[in-house]
Amino acid sequence: MATLSSSVLSTRIALPLPLPKTLASLEMVVSTSLTSPQHPGAPITELASFDTADGVYDLAWSESHDSILVAAIADGSVKLYDLALPPTSNPIRSFHEHTREVHSADYNPVRRDSFLTSSWDDTVKLWTLDRPTSVRTFKEHAYCVYSSVWNPRHSDVFASASGDCTVRIWDVREPGSTMIIPAHEFEILACDWNKYDDCVIATASVDKSIKVWDVRSYRVPISVLNGHGYAVRKLKFSPHRQNLMVSCSYDMTVCLWDYMVEDALVSRYDHHTEFAVGVDMSVLVEGLLASTGWDELVYVWQNGTDPRAP
Repeated sequence: MATLSSSVLSTRIALPLPLPKTLASLEMVVSTSLTSPQHPGAPITELASFDTADGVYDLAWSESHDSILVAAIADGSVKLYDLALPPTSNPIRSFHEHTREVHSADYNPVRRDSFLTSSWDDTVKLWTLDRPTSVRTFKEHAYCVYSSVWNPRHSDVFASASGDCTVRIWDVREPGSTMIIPAHEFEILACDWNKYDDCVIATASVDKSIKVWDVRSYRVPISVLNGHGYAVRKLKFSPHRQNLMVSCSYDMTVCLWDYMVEDALVSRYDHHTEFAVGVDMSVLVEGLLASTGWDELVYVWQNGTDPRAP
């Protein structure tokens, strides 16, 4: 993993789904800020800030260049930023192939030479830094693709989650998807692979649930996590513990789960006052969490402590 991506927590600024018409008609200026705690109790300082003319739905660190950041933008563009250059020299590249909002970005952690973007135009696109256009477009979903995530061990395999209520597993060497999982009866907003078991994937849905699947036998989920009051917007498996994951929801809470035990809910945090739309775990410091919401706040805290504590 690139040096910066393993030592920096990036804020994820996103808009909920669907986008309200009152906000869709505005030209919003969103500042994407990067912060780096020296240790869990240290003050957080801004490293860089870039203005965009529309909402930023997701961010992904380059795994091959420790100063490059990929941004998924609501105007349908994919932008690359280089922290080694001043704001006036950024973005260093802007791709305009998606025809609707770009909702997620994910860099290949194994091959480290490519990244994925998924969009409300029902497609997933594969990109490399050295090409001016996408390498390939994956179009099988029947509705918006909200998330596409590389497998943590297999460099050619990724999963995509869609509003068509399915998760598809892809191998870029194959002409089409290799597996279709009808994971929920309502839209699927996020998915993530387990970092310690490359056959386990979790899905988050508008139906308020999280389901964990083994792709070797996916007729029924191996775990169903209920506890959120509204749609589950984002989830992430722990980079430190096989059994843990974190999620955030339109119910304004962040939950930590142990999907391997019966009483799966480990912690619940209700620090946000609007939709919680972004959540992540530090790969450097075990138990260090970050979340963001429509309240325009980003919280970084150690599990077990109050996110609102100074």
